[in-house]
Amino acid sequence: MATSLPDKSERAKPKFLEQVRTILRTRHYSLRTEEAYLGWIRRFILFHGKRHPQEMGEAEVAAFLNYLAGERAVAAATQNQALNALLFLYEVVLERKLGVVEGLQRVQRPPKLPVVLARGEVEAVLRELSGQYRLMGELLYGSGLRLLECLRLRVKDVDFRYLQITLRHAKGGKDRVTMLPVTVAPALREHLERVQAVHERELAEGFGTVWLPDAYARKNPGAARQWAWQWVFPAEKRSIDPRGAAADGRPVLRRHHVGEKNLQNAVKVAVQKSRIAKAASCHTLRHSFATHLLENGYDIRTVQELLGHKDVSTTMIYTHVLNKPGLGVKSPLD
Repeated sequence: MATSLPDKSERAKPKFLEQVRTILRTRHYSLRTEEAYLGWIRRFILFHGKRHPQEMGEAEVAAFLNYLAGERAVAAATQNQALNALLFLYEVVLERKLGVVEGLQRVQRPPKLPVVLARGEVEAVLRELSGQYRLMGELLYGSGLRLLECLRLRVKDVDFRYLQITLRHAKGGKDRVTMLPVTVAPALREHLERVQAVHERELAEGFGTVWLPDAYARKNPGAARQWAWQWVFPAEKRSIDPRGAAADGRPVLRRHHVGEKNLQNAVKVAVQKSRIAKAASCHTLRHSFATHLLENGYDIRTVQELLGHKDVSTTMIYTHVLNKPGLGVKSPLD
């Protein structure tokens, strides 16, 4: 017996996860959040035998999150991200309010002291970095930048006259201003001159566009070719923009910023070469920035603003790692 083909409307209907992706992009979620949420929603569906989320509810959400906490032993932040993805799925995509998720086992996150490098150790690590990675390392430590804040810097956000760096849409979606170290400025200016030469050459070749925030891209699409909007630390090669497409639907070839892994690996190798027996990373340089400012006597509120912390209690953690062994109490052995 011949099987009837689905009508045109059924064939054209996108798959469920593609619908979720469209809603995420409509609401201007970042690419990282988009991929993370889609990954958790996909795992949630597979965990329950590919049942449609519409057929499931609070009990299935609790079972999946408890599985992550128990059998997978994930960190608290990982479980929280999975929960946020499922809340988005039900409350935004399916437009269905989840009730109380009974029996949910929340992963407890014990407070941990950050790893901090001494000043000499910071100098040793920076000496092992070279080229643009040396500049990035100096900004992580000298300006207190997060990894992605450094990589996503645009030319217009660096102010050499006032020695300031403006961080746009940082963690929490807020802007903030921090210092541009005097010692970094000359090398950074020379670096940008080289980057500008590459950008001008690409413009002549018909390339040279950069990704813009969605709203601004629609308002001023010509800005994608402007020097002010280019990345401070562009990647070595052009690549296909995962979210952009030309008017005719063809993929757009652009030069993105340096990848996260590139900088992370460079710092990891630098720590190993400097023979520092600490679990130091890119974020350790930011921790060291905050701790050394407090050691120099700067007010904790000032440090809070420079770091972009919403709550001063987050900044207070650095008071526990200051260079005062025993909290200033002299050991009887001494």
